[in-house]
Amino acid sequence: MFALGGDLPVRRLGYGTAQLTGPGYWGPRGDARDAVAVLRRAVERGVTLIDTADNYGPSVAEELVAKALHPYPEGLVIATKGGVVRTGDSAWHIDGRPERLREMCEASLRRLRLETVDLYQLHRLDPAVPMAEQLGALEELRAEGKIRHIGLDTVSAEQLSAALELTEIASVQNRYNLLDRESEPLLELCEERGIAFLPWFPLGNGALTAHPECARIAAAHGATPGQVALAWLLHRSPVLCPTPGTGTLVHLEENLDAAGVRPTGAELSLLAALA
Repeated sequence: MFALGGDLPVRRLGYGTAQLTGPGYWGPRGDARDAVAVLRRAVERGVTLIDTADNYGPSVAEELVAKALHPYPEGLVIATKGGVVRTGDSAWHIDGRPERLREMCEASLRRLRLETVDLYQLHRLDPAVPMAEQLGALEELRAEGKIRHIGLDTVSAEQLSAALELTEIASVQNRYNLLDRESEPLLELCEERGIAFLPWFPLGNGALTAHPECARIAAAHGATPGQVALAWLLHRSPVLCPTPGTGTLVHLEENLDAAGVRPTGAELSLLAALA
């Protein structure tokens, strides 16, 4: 378990909703009933952190979360993101103007059928807008009761340090996995400050499944390489909270079963040396 923001206990293996949308995170993936089934099964399996974003679809993922899970069970933490505008399956536009962040947050609340979102993450810092103005807009929304905690996506350790001078930050989301440790300095800072680190692409976007060392260790445990990669993350740091996504029930079960994989100390050392 991890206390997100110090007051929201979550199981460290959560569920991310990006794969419920189509290629390029654009449009629906397929039959909405399949997505609803995956979301409900995740909660049945004990997932307490659902990670989504307004631009997945756009809007599709948030609407599916509400369709599947509202009214939300007690203890379920909903995280979403804003600050990026989509105009096509390969078109992403950062917009951190305070008025736009407010519009995005309020639209997410309507789609998710929430009065307060547990964790609202700035999907990207807008280089054209001072950080103080972007975080100030989120602080105002928090003061109004529309946000409980603030998070950041894709930042450096230096940017997180600067943000912490301005407001409380409960989480970060950066690319991080068994083979990609570029955000190691950020992880170390999160450990020092008790900040949740939600790694995106925790399975290397499929690259880990073909790694021979990962496959060898997986075979020794009757597991899959993906399960070993997730198990390594859970062992790597107590602040790492992976939220792997999938659109299928079979893959969901596989991901969640990773919590039961127990690599030996020697195997963890071998895995740590892969990057």
